[in-house]
Amino acid sequence: MVGRILELNRDNLTVHKSRGFLSVREHGTEIGRAELDDLDAILVSSQGLMWSNSALAHLAYNNVPVMILGANYAPVAVVLPLTAHQQQTYQMAFQLAASKPVRKQVWARLVRHKIAAQAAVLDRIGIPSDRVKRLSYAVRSGDPDNREGMAAQAYWPLLFGKNFRRDRNLTGANAMLNYGYAVLRAATARAIVSSGLHPSLSVHHKSGGDPLSLADDLMEPFRPTIDLCVYELLMDGVTTVDESRAQIVECLSAVFITQNGHSPLSQILVRLAQSTAQSFENGKVNLNFPSQLLPSRDLAND
Repeated sequence: MVGRILELNRDNLTVHKSRGFLSVREHGTEIGRAELDDLDAILVSSQGLMWSNSALAHLAYNNVPVMILGANYAPVAVVLPLTAHQQQTYQMAFQLAASKPVRKQVWARLVRHKIAAQAAVLDRIGIPSDRVKRLSYAVRSGDPDNREGMAAQAYWPLLFGKNFRRDRNLTGANAMLNYGYAVLRAATARAIVSSGLHPSLSVHHKSGGDPLSLADDLMEPFRPTIDLCVYELLMDGVTTVDESRAQIVECLSAVFITQNGHSPLSQILVRLAQSTAQSFENGKVNLNFPSQLLPSRDLAND
């Protein structure tokens, strides 16, 4: 079963565990519940919220990260389970011992797929992508030439117009991207901890106290899926997070073609995390990516 993202965005809510469910109450009255086994992550943007300890404990037991969103829907904190994989200690030991060349190769493959996916987004909406596509071919181990940054400089004006700039403190499209990336980041974090890896031990992004720097690495090839979703919403006249929450969350159910058939993005992330763990263990980089760079359907209107 494909899991889901639950967002708590109203004030004066309390969250409790009720048997196998997460119960959300307002002024003592239950207004909704969700099966613990059916959750990928929880996003919290409410300014007034109370948790029971049993609810948080069972979310951790079920490997469900709780992400706290700050201003403009940018993540500011996350609650992660301490143990989510029966061989977690061994997997983390391999992760810590991974050589610099292996980490640089992992990062290069993530960047190549991200840039190629950006080019695919432009192709999907009918904009010439040759300049971006060429940059994907030029990525070297560790991306020392910053082809990722060069691709971004070319990509954003082509996608959203020459006056657009990516700034997570701005509203409109930027806030929608923030929210989409928060959803993607939470799902990636769950995939990472379920694979026995530690989400703060990155292959590229500098931690600086960030508990999800590895999630920032592994989510890169799928940011363009969020970009495409936001683009389609904007084309439909949707310009705020409040209007677009449901459609953006549905991106986790976006179907990709893989060697094993069709799989939702949430499962693709699990396979990528597992293959990353295997690469650390074996010392040979072999990441599991879908056969296609983007989902096969219209994200905003399906």
